[in-house]
Amino acid sequence: MLVKSADDKSKRLTLLEDLQRSPLLDVRQKQWLRNELSRFRKGIQGERESAHYLDSYFKDGKNHVVLHDLRFLIDGDVAQIDHLVINRGFGMYLIETKNYSGSLTINEYGEFTAEYEDDSFGVPSPIEQSKRHERVLRKVMERVGIENRLGSSFEFHHVVLLHPKAIIKRPSSKALDTSNVIKADQFPTWHQRFVDKEIGVGKVLLGIANLRSLDTIKEWGEKLARQHRAANPLELPEFMQPRATPAPTARPAPAVRNPPAQRQSAPSQHPAQGVATQESRATDQAPAQPAPAKRLICAHCNSKISFAEGKFCWNNERRFSGLQYCREHQALF
Repeated sequence: MLVKSADDKSKRLTLLEDLQRSPLLDVRQKQWLRNELSRFRKGIQGERESAHYLDSYFKDGKNHVVLHDLRFLIDGDVAQIDHLVINRGFGMYLIETKNYSGSLTINEYGEFTAEYEDDSFGVPSPIEQSKRHERVLRKVMERVGIENRLGSSFEFHHVVLLHPKAIIKRPSSKALDTSNVIKADQFPTWHQRFVDKEIGVGKVLLGIANLRSLDTIKEWGEKLARQHRAANPLELPEFMQPRATPAPTARPAPAVRNPPAQRQSAPSQHPAQGVATQESRATDQAPAQPAPAKRLICAHCNSKISFAEGKFCWNNERRFSGLQYCREHQALF
């Protein structure tokens, strides 16, 4: 039974995509933005694929409830759980999704390395990450009153789901058991094998003693869903905050010398009135001020600009009041 779906992440994705088009980014900001956007897109895709396999497997079941994309914040600790499955009698599965489309190597010390054609890099252990999430989850469960019968504690099982096309290189099972690191499409097979192999007679008896109804574990799932605290989709690191830019100073228009008034025969009227009339006519006949000269100089910082920058300003004369600006100061308008 599905209790919580993944949050809508379109607002965050739109923010990162829009920032890429900003002309005000420095080299460090551009690099961070490329990495963050790539990581975020892969994360969304991986979580969506894993959710598809989990929902398909558990949707008609009567022994499990499923929650996707949980974020808990308690006592200053944060846990981001990709998927949580609650069983009626045998505990909970904390499932981490990692969307490595290349190869993933795990050595006998539990160290993870992601490998691609032209690059390889170490990655934090998703198993250890899931165990840290378990500690936060236990606090949340205690706060909302979720507890087992007979005074026994819950069983927590940690699973890592990888991209179906990923290649997993493992150490020998004697050196380290990595059977809980699997491809997302193999979860149903893994779960059946896990239940058959790992849950012995003692755990079956304890599970029966602690068996809860589907309504009860659904209520637990709803309690946990209410403790979910979504991340701010508009939050950025400090170095990505907009930089203060001084307002452009208005450039005075060039003074235009009025041409001398044309001589006219004096009209038959009061001298003062005649002078006023002549001045009015001279003003009316003065030509309009010429448009500012087209120069490849930024009107804000006086630096040279390219022809393309100048042409953009000329084609948008109304926006830039007939002046030319460099690409950075075009953004001020």
